[in-house]
Amino acid sequence: MEPEATIDCIDCGGTCHLITPPPEDGRWEPGDLAVYRCEDCTDRWDMLLPDEDDLRGDHWEPDEA
Repeated sequence: MEPEATIDCIDCGGTCHLITPPPEDGRWEPGDLAVYRCEDCTDRWDMLLPDEDDLRGDHWEPDEA
């Protein structure tokens, strides 16, 4: 999973740009740190890349009778 190049700033609604360079091998892994900086308010946002299981969420289906 590769982090988004930009995200929305939670504080001001501006655009945050990814400032973390990609890993040397070019492969992002779950748990890698992606750091963003807002172009408007200059806030910094640190995000850990999620595991695929985290993206799926919990899903429950009832048993068929």
